[in-house]
Amino acid sequence: MASGRTPPGKEGPLDPLDLATDIHPGELARGGPTVGRFALTVVEGPQVGQTWQSTHDRCVIGSNLLNDLVIEESTVSRYHCEIVMGADGARIVDLKSKNGTVVDGMRVVEAYLRSGSLVRLGRSVVRFAFLTERNQLELSDRTHFGTLVGSSAPMRAAFAALERAARTDTTVLFEGETGTGKGQAAEALHAAGARAQGPFLVVDCAAIAPTLLEAELFGHEKGAFTGAEAKRIGAFEEADGGTVFLDEIGELSADLQPKLLRVLENRAVRRVGSNTFKPVNVRVIAATNRDLRAEVNAGRFRSDLYYRLAVVKIRLPSLRERREDLPAIAHIILSRLLPDPSRVDGFFTPAFLADIEAHSWPGNVRELRNYLERCLVFGDAMPPPEAGEERAGAPRAIDVSSPFPEARDRALAEFEREYVTAILQQTGGDVAAAARAAGVSRVYLYRLMKRHALRSDGSPVG
Repeated sequence: MASGRTPPGKEGPLDPLDLATDIHPGELARGGPTVGRFALTVVEGPQVGQTWQSTHDRCVIGSNLLNDLVIEESTVSRYHCEIVMGADGARIVDLKSKNGTVVDGMRVVEAYLRSGSLVRLGRSVVRFAFLTERNQLELSDRTHFGTLVGSSAPMRAAFAALERAARTDTTVLFEGETGTGKGQAAEALHAAGARAQGPFLVVDCAAIAPTLLEAELFGHEKGAFTGAEAKRIGAFEEADGGTVFLDEIGELSADLQPKLLRVLENRAVRRVGSNTFKPVNVRVIAATNRDLRAEVNAGRFRSDLYYRLAVVKIRLPSLRERREDLPAIAHIILSRLLPDPSRVDGFFTPAFLADIEAHSWPGNVRELRNYLERCLVFGDAMPPPEAGEERAGAPRAIDVSSPFPEARDRALAEFEREYVTAILQQTGGDVAAAARAAGVSRVYLYRLMKRHALRSDGSPVG
């Protein structure tokens, strides 16, 4: 495809670990497929003549020292754009840069590159060229890691990254779309590491009100604020000797970001209402479905906090990138929901497999699980609906072989999730207004949001 077209369908010194910002598949275990190699040359701007050649499948360009190709120029954003090499060619993605990414004279959000394409980043221009050599994407021999499963190349690359991260105690940032299993990956990484016998605490930065999150993370002293009737230790103190998992870190408010940064740098916390710091010995794992590089460019996320979180980055692929894993994932989910193996096997007809492999699954594994639960409630393996499509027609028969309490609980859970999603969307993410409209307390609504992993705008978490 021609370039310029949308594809289908320093602050502060850094230690050596901080420079290892990405674990790329090409740096890991042996034996994977290959992708084309490419070269970049700066042909215009203050760094004319600078060159870079790929050793893995992607390259990030920007003014920050943690990029692959660093262009220290004021018109180049900290994280300006990324080039990803795949089976269908080289794709460039603008990371919401300030001055945009221009390919062969056309400003793009996402485009495919040809050999010789000129990419303008502010006042600098970079020439892209394919090379004859190829880079091997080396994969793990595993087909599972903890509760994560997959034999596809993208998932085995993630497993290889997890294996390497498990041998260290450094901070890890999981990236990936909603529902790709970032929480499962964090728990599996903790279990595979040296802190496995220590606590594993989860703090959902999206599901807890910002006014309460500071006390949740760092604790508080008695009388620190209205309602603080007793001293409370926070997650970092409680997880001493273990791991703190900060889910949806991209939702962390601006006033809490510098406080978290101090904890990461000093490994000490100060409770709300206290003047003293208490040392903590924890590993930090974070996850986000946002591109934090774009959030840094937009000024919504501190660049120095991103440096400290993204010591190691591991990306979990979407189901669209690993369709060959769908039958195995569906079988595992159904096996957990159904005690009778014969009923599980009964779902796996050619039509059922064709349907699930054809669906795009924008909600990934979480959406697949919800769909399979609906199949069990209604008693048949109906085809997945398209995004936003309402299923019409006659009511579905109830599977009377499923015990009434079990079927009722599944149906109620689905109703709760759909109702809370709708009321939050209707009120534009105003949780207090949503609680009033629903006739429930705000505390109860927050509890429902946490139960169904929903953000304040009604969208799924992680």
